[in-house]
Amino acid sequence: MRSALLSSILAVLLAASAPHPASARALQQVLLGGTLRVGVALYVPWAARTANGDLIGFEVDVAKRLAADMGLKVEILTYDIGRLIPALESGEIDVIAAGLAIRPDRALHVNFSEPYAESGLALAAQKRSTADVKSLADLDNERYTIAAIGGSVAAEFLNQFLPHAKLRAFENADAASAALIDGKVDGYLEDEPVPTFLALENPDKIDVPLDRPLLVSKAGFAVNKGDPDFLAFLNAWIVSHEADTWLPTTTNYWFKTLRWKDKLDAPSTPATPTPKKR
Repeated sequence: MRSALLSSILAVLLAASAPHPASARALQQVLLGGTLRVGVALYVPWAARTANGDLIGFEVDVAKRLAADMGLKVEILTYDIGRLIPALESGEIDVIAAGLAIRPDRALHVNFSEPYAESGLALAAQKRSTADVKSLADLDNERYTIAAIGGSVAAEFLNQFLPHAKLRAFENADAASAALIDGKVDGYLEDEPVPTFLALENPDKIDVPLDRPLLVSKAGFAVNKGDPDFLAFLNAWIVSHEADTWLPTTTNYWFKTLRWKDKLDAPSTPATPTPKKR
């Protein structure tokens, strides 16, 4: 019995002294550390590289403002979208600010703040052929050909809600966008801000005729579980900056204009981004 007890104590001591991977930091530890580590994903205009390699984008502005309001320096780290939550759980970063859609499967691993941004499916349409379109029901007609990326949520939506319209599937956003601009299809259903940017880049040909997006997706900050203080601070930050219009103004700049386009890594880089994973 005594031998077993000594073995158990030794095992605990060895485990405590063994090197551990980086652990998640609570809010107070972040404040004491002096630097906020924020995880983002490289999708225009959420986050992108300039010609000098600097990061710009909506989430970059959000991360910088968040850290400034906490009186901290900011360290912005980029990840593939699928690596963000593991990076948070392992302690590589303190918070995710990447337009990450609030989903139940993700909420099993992280705690989400209240939404601070949203996206959704929208229709970019040829002005000439869809001038009479005022509602989604108007598109459910065999005379309309609507583009979508094959196997996407948009393609499934078209099959379910516009069964009479002709679906033309494309391999990627570039091909679907080109077909719309060239008048080979009447519309292109895609996640925002792709439709808005197509209309801004081609105002004589393209518009977004429907008043509101379809299948809205809401994004929140994500932090590790077990730290209600961090979550409470983030929710207060969102409420405050919606009230003082900083969030709406910043959102409008990055998602409703192209004034930032010349800051991208190459002048020829198209403003229309690769559709972002939800």
